[in-house]
Amino acid sequence: MPVYKDEKRGTWYCSFYYTDWQGVRHKTKKRGFPRKKDAQDYEREFLNKEQSSCDMSFASLVDLYFEDMKTRLRETTIDNKRNIFDTKILPAFQSLAINKIQPSHIRKWQADLISQGFAQTYLKTINNQLSAIFNYAVRYYKLPENPVRLAGSMGRKKADEMDIWTLDEFKRFISAVDKPAVKLAFEIMFWAGLRVGETLALFPRDILLEKMIDINKTTSRKDGIDNFYDPKTTKSFRKVPIPDFLYDEIQDYIGKLYGIKEDEQIFYFAKSTLNKNLDYYANLAGVKRIRVHDLRHSHASLLIEMGQPILLISERLGHETVDTTWNTYAHLYPNKGVALADELQKMKF
Repeated sequence: MPVYKDEKRGTWYCSFYYTDWQGVRHKTKKRGFPRKKDAQDYEREFLNKEQSSCDMSFASLVDLYFEDMKTRLRETTIDNKRNIFDTKILPAFQSLAINKIQPSHIRKWQADLISQGFAQTYLKTINNQLSAIFNYAVRYYKLPENPVRLAGSMGRKKADEMDIWTLDEFKRFISAVDKPAVKLAFEIMFWAGLRVGETLALFPRDILLEKMIDINKTTSRKDGIDNFYDPKTTKSFRKVPIPDFLYDEIQDYIGKLYGIKEDEQIFYFAKSTLNKNLDYYANLAGVKRIRVHDLRHSHASLLIEMGQPILLISERLGHETVDTTWNTYAHLYPNKGVALADELQKMKF
């Protein structure tokens, strides 16, 4: 693996041939290495990546993974994954060859994260991301096995409890909100069960005369620009009936937006604005702090309390399957079993 000294600059460079995945031979050159070893390491790592070798570093595998996934996953999903890798995974494994990472390494990494006191659901998410990239290496880069599976998991898929507001708590909260746009966004999420991105993506044309909200897109802000995407799942494309009072409030609000077009957003702020305002007004109203997304969970809880069928709730929330709805909200149903037994008791007499 010869490398060369650039006498004029006092640095090292490598120049070599490689064959790409289509069998085409190329020549490449890389300059500016302070040491001979750095140039050699670069060439070795480059060839390992091109040859799909398990000798490549974990950092190289991550680069290949994200390069592949950027055409298959939404930008927001990529950003979320990238943040987890950059802050929680790469610092521990980036310089190790992927075929040298053992279950014992994974266990030590897990123990370190657990000791930092992260939420059980977040620990599970981090562990799943690491496992996913090793599955990717097994499938496409000839890694014999996934060391995360051998090490075992950490965290839990579900939180012990779901933070929600009762109807009374929401009424106390919303009565304290004095910003019309923010207040309406909170009301839409609570009374219609929309996701945050779905709410912030609403246009005037999405509010139908039939008193329904047509959910056909979602949005996420990055670098000050709102980017629009298809909803989370195919079932997330839906039309949600809303009560008369909410329809009237939305139309009244839109009517005050001077010059707004049918294909322009009715809300101008980002999710972070809603987070800050929820914290502020929850404290002002004297109700417990929940996440903005928990307004959607509160809506589902309200429907369950009303005795609405699980299928109807699933369709309204835009879940892909009824199982998703049941797995998310089954813990809210225990008292319904007691109520059912009481009704059966009455039928006997």
